[in-house]
Amino acid sequence: MSKLKISEIFFSLQGEGPLIGYPTLFVRLFGCNLNCSWCDTPYAKGENPYEEKEISEIISFWKKNFSSIPFITITGGEPLIQSSVYNLIDAFLKLGCTIALETNGSISLDKVPKEVIKVMDVKTPSSKMDKYNLYENFKFLTKKDAVKFVIKDREDFDFAIDIVEKFYLTYYTQVFLSPAYPFLDPKILANWILETKKPIRFQIQLHKIVGIK
Repeated sequence: MSKLKISEIFFSLQGEGPLIGYPTLFVRLFGCNLNCSWCDTPYAKGENPYEEKEISEIISFWKKNFSSIPFITITGGEPLIQSSVYNLIDAFLKLGCTIALETNGSISLDKVPKEVIKVMDVKTPSSKMDKYNLYENFKFLTKKDAVKFVIKDREDFDFAIDIVEKFYLTYYTQVFLSPAYPFLDPKILANWILETKKPIRFQIQLHKIVGIK
């Protein structure tokens, strides 16, 4: 089977998104096509080290160590820049796994199987990458999927609410807003959300609160 560039593979609690709290095997693919100003995984791109692994190796690792855990998160970097990611997804789906794909929203989701839980970023102005948002991806999302905005300041928040309203996001998918760590006090974001009286979800990265990877 084909190879993938891997930044790391680890077992932890899912800290955000629709599967928050579940023990999960994370497959972090290496490389990203964006360069967000507040990127929290810079080690997964650029000149940093990575390993190349056969998809069969990754599957065997899961079978040997975590076969009782059905939850797999494929993340990055940006996983969709490696075409072999679809082979990895198909392999895990055939084993009955529940897959979450975390993507930066700049690459089409048209080839991602409908069974996959898509967690799609919409980049806010503070990221300096908002011009790369591919809004046509919204048509590939359903209620099991999610759109995530990382909020650093009030400009980001107003931008997010504008997108939510313009594309009617809460009617057909889940919407999560997260404070950009460590720039925005979570309590401030929580109050902004409450003021909107909209069915959007506040989230803090659970793993950081607990103090695990």
